[in-house]
Amino acid sequence: MPHRALVDHRPWLLISLIAGISYFFVSDAPIGGIWLMLWKGAGVAFLAVYAAFRGRGSDGALIAAALAFGAMGDIALETSFLIGGALFAIGHAIAITLYLRNRRAKASPSQALAGLSLLVLTPLIAALMTYPIENWLVATGYSAIVGAMAAAAWTSRFPRYRVGLGAVMFVVSDLLIFAREAAVLPDLVTGWLIWPLYYGAQFLIAVGVVQTLRKDHDRAIG
Repeated sequence: MPHRALVDHRPWLLISLIAGISYFFVSDAPIGGIWLMLWKGAGVAFLAVYAAFRGRGSDGALIAAALAFGAMGDIALETSFLIGGALFAIGHAIAITLYLRNRRAKASPSQALAGLSLLVLTPLIAALMTYPIENWLVATGYSAIVGAMAAAAWTSRFPRYRVGLGAVMFVVSDLLIFAREAAVLPDLVTGWLIWPLYYGAQFLIAVGVVQTLRKDHDRAIG
C-alpha cells in the first residue's frame, strides 16, 4: 500500500479502505436494501473523491470519472446486471482514453506481448466459460472492453506494479464473476476472491495514477 499517499490524504483513502474492506464482511448480511447497496459503492466512490481532489488536469478528471462510473456500477449491479455492466463499460472507456493519452514512449517486446495477450485472451476466456448460457455474447463483448482497458493500462506510462497490476486484477475479478454465473467455479471460491481482487484493483489504479500525475505537476512547477 502506497504509504505516503495514505498519510498525505488519509481521510479519503482511509474512508475508502474502511468501506471497501468492511463491505466484504457484510455483503451477505441480512440487512440488505439500499444501505447495503450504498455501502458497496462507497469504497470506490471515495477513491473517486480522492482522485478528484488529488488528480491534476484533464487526466485527473478522467481517472476520477472512471472511478465514479465504477462506483455507480457497483450499486447498479445489485438491481440490474446489464445496467451495472453498462456503467462499468463507460468507466472502462474513460480509463482507456486516459491510458492511451499516456502511452509508454517505447514498450518492450514483453510489455507489448502482455498487452496483446490481455486484449485477446480476456474476451476469449469469457466466451469459453459462458457459452452457450444466456447473454454469453454480452459477457464476451464486455470482457473485450475490460481486456482493452487492461492492455492500455499495462502499456501506459503509469507504474505497472500499481496501475498495470490493478488492471490485471480487475480482469481476473470480472472473469471470476462470469465463472460463477456459468457454474465453472463454485461460490466457495469466487465468493472469497471477487470483491478483494476488484476493490484492490481500483485502489491500486487510483493511487498509481494520482501519484504519477502529482509527480508530473511537482516537476513542472519545480
